[in-house]
Amino acid sequence: MSSDYEFRKFPENFKWGVSTAAYQIEGAVHEDGRGQSIWDTFSHAPGNTARGDNGDVATDHYHRFREDVALIRGLGVGSYRFSVAWPRIQPEGHGPANLRGLDFYQRLVDELLGAGVEPWLTLYHWDLPQALEERGGWRSRDTAERFADYAALVHDALSDRVTWWTTLNEPYCSAFLGLATGEHAPGAREGHGALAAAHHLMVGHGLAVQAMRAQRRGEEKFGITLNLSDVRPASADPADRSAAERLDLLQNRAFTDPILGGTWPSLERQVWSEISDFGFRAPDDLALIRQPLDFLGVNFYCPSYTKFAPTAEPDPEFRSAADIDAQNVPPAELPRTAMGWPVEPSALTRLLCRLKDEYRELPPIYITENGAAFRDVIDSTGAVLDPERIEFIDAHVGETQDAMAKGVDVRGYFCWSLLDNFEWSYGYAKRFGLVYVDYDDLRRIPKASYYWYRDMMRAHRPDAP
Repeated sequence: MSSDYEFRKFPENFKWGVSTAAYQIEGAVHEDGRGQSIWDTFSHAPGNTARGDNGDVATDHYHRFREDVALIRGLGVGSYRFSVAWPRIQPEGHGPANLRGLDFYQRLVDELLGAGVEPWLTLYHWDLPQALEERGGWRSRDTAERFADYAALVHDALSDRVTWWTTLNEPYCSAFLGLATGEHAPGAREGHGALAAAHHLMVGHGLAVQAMRAQRRGEEKFGITLNLSDVRPASADPADRSAAERLDLLQNRAFTDPILGGTWPSLERQVWSEISDFGFRAPDDLALIRQPLDFLGVNFYCPSYTKFAPTAEPDPEFRSAADIDAQNVPPAELPRTAMGWPVEPSALTRLLCRLKDEYRELPPIYITENGAAFRDVIDSTGAVLDPERIEFIDAHVGETQDAMAKGVDVRGYFCWSLLDNFEWSYGYAKRFGLVYVDYDDLRRIPKASYYWYRDMMRAHRPDAP
């Protein structure tokens, strides 16, 4: 990272924001006709989440959204990235829109616009209607088609007020954490099924973009958000280098090559041919997946350092798509967050430069999630001091500037997250927010990082003294 990055201003049109996700903050899972999602089912099954936590209440954003929008306004960001809960719009995953569910997002969008904040809408952040999972979920092409129908319903209702539309958030997690490692909903360990899900998520993305573009009414922008990692071998050993290539396939190329490059990853048959015949692909799918994009969202948290490790399940019949003879072993000297993730900000610049170098028609990039969990506590004065989070964001903002200086077209940065929230299988044990949430009474307490982020954005504006 350049030592003088703090003295450089961002462009006038650079977008600053914060991000959240529906299931992590909304609560109200049984209100206004909302159906059940796979995360409702998964989090209520014993042993799936820390302490048995679930999103039934979360941070109660469904009832407190005006208070939260006031926090966003006070923060001074121009954009707020949120997701729509599919089961609120179509409780069974198909059919006409549930108008009470749509009304919540209409009120949220109106509140944001009234506060001078631009809404960034994500259609899918992992809360698949449970009814669709029972019909095969993302393993089935039908789910991709239902997703396009759902996208068209939401777009028709909100495109008069929402410009920025993201189809999927982190399809890697939906496919591989949900259906290969079993860490996320629906909690399966599969080979062919996980690969089919990854494919159908991308098909759903392509169909949704087509459906929304067909009814475009203004200047809407369409994109997708991928969580990507800077994958490196743990040593110069050829076995570690090969393992890193396989992990890169799993975490990155399974999605970037089709979506950004219009090709299937060259390594996929070598890695996965024993567990899948790829029969879920149709002849025109690659063209469908590679829709022209107005932007690419990149979520970045940490790099991956990879060494060779024997596959957990040698029998292909029982092997998951994530059993690829590779293990992530970050260097011991790197600092860690409360998640145990290594902190190496320079990996963000390496990742962004690689995208620029490898994909010739790369759309403009927005960092749609970047942040860290630490062990935040309320001190004796009632304040929450989180200097580690400030240092983390500061360093990654600097690396974003370095990537821009190297020719990467980055146009925005969104911090994860506005609020402490339900952190998936970790429950409420991990805190990422700029705002502390007391889970006993749901009080919101802006942390030191909230005020720092506000002041940092002001300082980086072109007209700042």
